[in-house]
Amino acid sequence: MSTIDPDVDAVVIGAGFGGIYMLHKLRNELGLSVKAFEKGGGVGGTWYFNRYPGAKSDTEGFVYRYSFDEDLLREWDWTTRYLDQPDVLAYLEHVVERFDLGRDITLDTEVTGAVFDEDSALWTVTTDDGARFTSRYLVNAVGLLARSNIPDFPGLDAFAGRLVHTNAWPADLDITGKRVGVIGTGSTGTQFIIAAAKQAGHLTVFQRSPQYCVPSGNGPVDRAEVARTKENFDAIWHQVRNSVVAFGFEESGVEAMSVSEEERRRVFQENWDKGNGFRFMFGTFCDIATNPEANAAAAGFIRSKIAEIVDDPETAAALTPTDLYAKRPLCNEGYYETYNRENVDLVPIKDNPIQEITAAGVRTADGVEHELDVLVLATGFDAVDGNYRAMNLRGRDGRHIDEHWTDGPTSYLGVSKAGFPNMFMILGPNGPFTNLPPSIEAQVDWIGELVAHAERDGVRTVEPTREAEDGWTATCEEIANMTLFPQADSWIFGANIPGKKNAVMFYMAGIAAYRQQLADVAAAGYAGFERSTRQEAVNSENGGRTGLGLATGSRAGREA
Repeated sequence: MSTIDPDVDAVVIGAGFGGIYMLHKLRNELGLSVKAFEKGGGVGGTWYFNRYPGAKSDTEGFVYRYSFDEDLLREWDWTTRYLDQPDVLAYLEHVVERFDLGRDITLDTEVTGAVFDEDSALWTVTTDDGARFTSRYLVNAVGLLARSNIPDFPGLDAFAGRLVHTNAWPADLDITGKRVGVIGTGSTGTQFIIAAAKQAGHLTVFQRSPQYCVPSGNGPVDRAEVARTKENFDAIWHQVRNSVVAFGFEESGVEAMSVSEEERRRVFQENWDKGNGFRFMFGTFCDIATNPEANAAAAGFIRSKIAEIVDDPETAAALTPTDLYAKRPLCNEGYYETYNRENVDLVPIKDNPIQEITAAGVRTADGVEHELDVLVLATGFDAVDGNYRAMNLRGRDGRHIDEHWTDGPTSYLGVSKAGFPNMFMILGPNGPFTNLPPSIEAQVDWIGELVAHAERDGVRTVEPTREAEDGWTATCEEIANMTLFPQADSWIFGANIPGKKNAVMFYMAGIAAYRQQLADVAAAGYAGFERSTRQEAVNSENGGRTGLGLATGSRAGREA
């Protein structure tokens, strides 16, 4: 057994919500030496790169934050119901400064590879500047929605204007008065469209799929309301952690078809007025995501609103979705109203596809060339597994992560992967489908506890079994198939990436159930994991074993 000392105890890849808290947990709470790498020029992850006009959280600000530190939670204020990108970034920068994390974060440095050596039980991490670091633990906080999806449009390189992806918005780009085109109408696209319409001289929206959008209800929040919320934070966060989607509202327990049509419309209208996409899907009735009849009622209500709001009947028809209301629920400040502006044109490209990108703009199949100064790709992300596959990430036997994920990305509990010892993932495949900061905290806390146990007990490697991972994958598939989500084409299952295998990528039973799963695994001696001690490795090299390992954990791993 090699006894090479690593450069650091742990390497964390990424400095967004997940990486920041993981660094704090491992270094400040567990006392390990840690090095974090961030490809951006500053911390923040998603909130560093996504600086496009209109970028904001679609989770209400009072629960779009950390809860792990009582003083931090009560000292940081907010002035609007939702947080704009600069507000979220300033918050994360403050957290880094508050806990002195910056000294262990290397910016402008992308991790290009991480390879596990079985002899030394160390990870070798390689960065884009050629540097190499060894560590015992590797934590991937590479982002759920971070790998840009750039479709292969013919002639994309020919465009003579400014071509940008929303995930890499340049600081020097001002769209004021310009002819702007945007491809994509998902969460990012709809946010950008609303903001850009007020700045651009003319905005052309190339829409592939019409969206179900509800109002966000955004607006100013006075200091008295902030103070009342802070006084109630204990109850608020108890509710969040024991809810389904962790958005800070009480989910409904009423089935849509158990009430009259008049009552359904009243409830829909009440929640339309309150705002928030997740509230509309989960706070109105309990079965919109599972019962086709309930789903149709909610979809019908939103369609009726589009017809009321949009002045031009042809535009309204083009904006009206006809599929299930079963994608990530969107909310915005006046999305449909934007199409009543004289400087906004809608080009549905499902029936009139983009033929090519030209030097002057975008030519559609009908022969029309839409002349543009700026073309914005709001085409989303290679979600969940994109950043993992882009790295030279290799576990046991030198096998690349792609070799493990030929049928789609899998994990155990959303945080670990068979064949990749001492490697953890924050928001890995088949993690919870919720407001992300509370789920990130649950995962980081759990990973921290597992690492603490490993450190205390002299564990050399900790790794989930193939059987445990297969069991978790089956659980996630079973739960997803109880919902309507798999019946809609969306990034949630990888449908936005040509050639990407459609796969379940989330645990959809909610954060309370997920936290219970984590707690049950820990209480059962980390069932589903195999752990070897340093002494076992020595004995194995000497030809024998003493049985001094973590017998309960190892046995549980074999039996899971």
